[in-house]
Amino acid sequence: MLDNRSMPAATIIPVLAYDDVAAAVAWLCAAFGFVERLRIGDHRAQLMFGSGAVVVTARGEEGAPLGGHSVMVRVPDADAHCARAAAAGARVVQAPTDFPYGERQYTAVDVGGHAWTFSQTVTDVDPSVWGGRLLERGGVAVAPTEPRADESS
Repeated sequence: MLDNRSMPAATIIPVLAYDDVAAAVAWLCAAFGFVERLRIGDHRAQLMFGSGAVVVTARGEEGAPLGGHSVMVRVPDADAHCARAAAAGARVVQAPTDFPYGERQYTAVDVGGHAWTFSQTVTDVDPSVWGGRLLERGGVAVAPTEPRADESS
């Protein structure tokens, strides 16, 4: 699989919804030792723990997981994976779609009602291009970049 600065390198990434993303990130880092990798506005963040990752998202955000959680899995070919899942009876709720952060993703619901997003890296994208702010890469803090003109203080 390709590397993408906009996506954690972990293969399986839980997505957890919280009422207050900033408070959840602070608590998870302080209590469990996660390191914040990427902040996306005030509605989403990527956290790392060793080679693992978790995404924290705002509850109620468009695209937020139903029930407050989902699992993201990185795959080499989202279209082929989607076809296989659909043939096996998965309910595809979002067809494979390209996103500005360099990923092609689809979402399906399994027989137990759990949401799964499968993500194929199609290109490496600097998170600042689409509004993200990379804070950590490969265990090393990243120097802050100049704020963009359209970012509020």
